[in-house]
Amino acid sequence: MKLAKCALMVTLAAMSLWTVITASASAETLGDPAAWRNDIPQQPAAVIVRNATIWTSGPAGRLEGADLLVRNGKVSAVGIGLRAPPGAVEIDATGKHVTPGLVDAHSHAAITGGVNEGTHITTAEVRIADVLDAESVNLYRQLAGGLTTANLMHGSANSIGGQTAIIKLRWGSPPEELLLKGAYPGIKFALGENPKQSNWDVDERRYPQTRGGVEQAIRERFAAALDYRRALEEHRTSRVRNLVPPRRDLQLEAILEILDGQRGIQSHSYRADEIIMLMRIAEDFGFRVQCFQHVLEGYKVADELAAHGAGASAFSDWWAYKFEVIDAIPYNGAIMWSRDVVVSFNSDSSELARRMNLEAAKAVRYGGVPEDKALEFVTINPAIQLGIQDRVGSLETGKDADFVIWSGDPLSSYSIVEQTWVDGRKYFDRTDDLARRQAVSAERAALLARARSFQEKSDDEDDEAEADEGGAAEPVAMARQEVVR
Repeated sequence: MKLAKCALMVTLAAMSLWTVITASASAETLGDPAAWRNDIPQQPAAVIVRNATIWTSGPAGRLEGADLLVRNGKVSAVGIGLRAPPGAVEIDATGKHVTPGLVDAHSHAAITGGVNEGTHITTAEVRIADVLDAESVNLYRQLAGGLTTANLMHGSANSIGGQTAIIKLRWGSPPEELLLKGAYPGIKFALGENPKQSNWDVDERRYPQTRGGVEQAIRERFAAALDYRRALEEHRTSRVRNLVPPRRDLQLEAILEILDGQRGIQSHSYRADEIIMLMRIAEDFGFRVQCFQHVLEGYKVADELAAHGAGASAFSDWWAYKFEVIDAIPYNGAIMWSRDVVVSFNSDSSELARRMNLEAAKAVRYGGVPEDKALEFVTINPAIQLGIQDRVGSLETGKDADFVIWSGDPLSSYSIVEQTWVDGRKYFDRTDDLARRQAVSAERAALLARARSFQEKSDDEDDEAEADEGGAAEPVAMARQEVVR
């Protein structure tokens, strides 16, 4: 009987604590997950940013003392002395710098669960869009670094991996609203140590286990896709009634999209010989590789990359973290850029994605890329590589109003993001963020004070119960303290 009473009292204590924690939430919001989402920022009919240094990443280059006019979420004009319509939101950016929203061509920042389906060499049927994590705090943190668009990718465990998803960092939106509608579809490929499972600690190894096997696995799937198309066509044109059609194959359908130019390859790569290998496969089957990711030996085959028409989305200065990147150099990006390759720097890291502007600055340090062109490594160039340059990547009339206001030169380590706008909506404001931090700290302190008050009241009740029951309440008091902690 005493044990049952103790259990009941512990349960009541836990319920009372939950009441304290949720007291600030209205009755209407309890049990409604959508109520915990952030409000989507309003989109003003017009916004004008005045007197800024504007890095357009477009034909206009860098403009001093210029204005940016936004109407209904689109860039309306960039120039000096622009007139704004009545009621426009006006931002005085004197002494500040404005850039396009930064673009990351290689991210894993908002994906639920793992990104590697390593059990098979080909997983073209897997779709990142099905596992978007819209509640990932990385989205907000990266907005605070000026990032507005990211290419979310499958991992590199497979020679042919999953289908990619290009998102806008619309923090607070549900998963389907993060997607950049109409973006050119992509798919992740991978070469080298990862797909051949070098140094993998697995009980059952799968084919392939060599670089030659990786090449053959890719060729075999393209050949299989052509066979699949042939079978579909034979069924369509057959005069035999009730002929059973070929079984639908989502994997081969995705690969056929590559062959038809409807889906672009983004390939994890390091070594020059493998970069050449994949370009040769593509040319044999009549298409081109859209972009090589990491591409750390790209400087060795820069002319071949340019001739093929492949982009190069590189690490700025990562090297020697495993054997196959032993020849990586920090001048890689500048050398490829000098040979007319479209070059970007990517993060492949949720932490690094908060400082993509400083990655761009490294192109100035290592190779002397002009500052305007270096910024393009994280703006228009990745947009070109992803096939979305008509929407994002530069501040030009008609493009999405994705822009960042910096306290100073965006390539300086002393500069910070003051505001980040996506589609003409302000998703990050440093001043508002600092104010919210104080409000959250005050709310936390108030909740802790109420919890302590509850604990003290419980302790007093326990003392009375112990006096009445000869000490039986002591275990209950200890249990309540554990609940409160």
